[in-house]
Amino acid sequence: MLTEQPNPRTANIDQLPTLEMLRVINEEDTRVAEAVSQALPAIAEAVELMAERIRNGGRVFYVGAGTSGRIALQDAVEWPPTFGTPPDLVQTLIAGGAEAIVQSVEGAEDDRDAGYRAVKEHANARDVVIGVAASGRTPYVIGALEAANEIGAATVAITCNDPAPILDLAQVKIAAVTGPEVIAGSTRLKAGTTQKMIFNMLSTATMIRLGKVYGNLMVDVVASNQKLRQRACRVVAQIAGVDEDEAQRLLEQTGWRAKPAIVMARCGVDADEARARLERAEGMLRRVLEACAG
Repeated sequence: MLTEQPNPRTANIDQLPTLEMLRVINEEDTRVAEAVSQALPAIAEAVELMAERIRNGGRVFYVGAGTSGRIALQDAVEWPPTFGTPPDLVQTLIAGGAEAIVQSVEGAEDDRDAGYRAVKEHANARDVVIGVAASGRTPYVIGALEAANEIGAATVAITCNDPAPILDLAQVKIAAVTGPEVIAGSTRLKAGTTQKMIFNMLSTATMIRLGKVYGNLMVDVVASNQKLRQRACRVVAQIAGVDEDEAQRLLEQTGWRAKPAIVMARCGVDADEARARLERAEGMLRRVLEACAG
């Protein structure tokens, strides 16, 4: 496995001055974006698959162990506040359970049966199961993908090695090969950064495809604190063409939901009618606004 091999470019890193050491680490990190770039066609395929499954009532399950599982969890918990999704739409199954989020649970990643059981217990044929493992051969993730295939769920694999066993088990194969780490085998470094970039793309692009973004603005943001209320006001003001005082007045009528507030302003309707139009358009704000303009 490339991710386990010693890196000849960092063989003397322990002898370098601190600044030069950091330059070497930074230089290795520049290789990540190119590796992700090479995987873009597969990432796009995964986005289309995720969007299609969600449209049809499916959910997304991220499955991983250790660093990979924690990075997956970090992405999963951002969906509801950023895009207004239900809390169960994207879930993370991590080897070792909740305890493994904050500390290492030795041996959990080697439990293939536990990954199999977790997917069998939580997922169904409408869902997408995304297995992530830097090595591409974590038993917990292998078991999870095997179970996903048995129940008819869609499957995606994310790894930093190719070939890798999890790629053989997935419909969509995302291999972003970043090579040996700065410290041999420490996949929280380049491999972890690679996984974070891929998850950013998967979640963001899927939500864009599902109408959670208008232009480059978060129109389904959950205004749960003062900062986010201010953001919602700015979003409504910009798209609706009103000042922020009027935007706040509209938002107060919609329970601080930006989309219906925008429809109220642009289409000249009340909150109930704005919600109804959005529901008929499957939440696609642009479709509603274009109908008003037409």
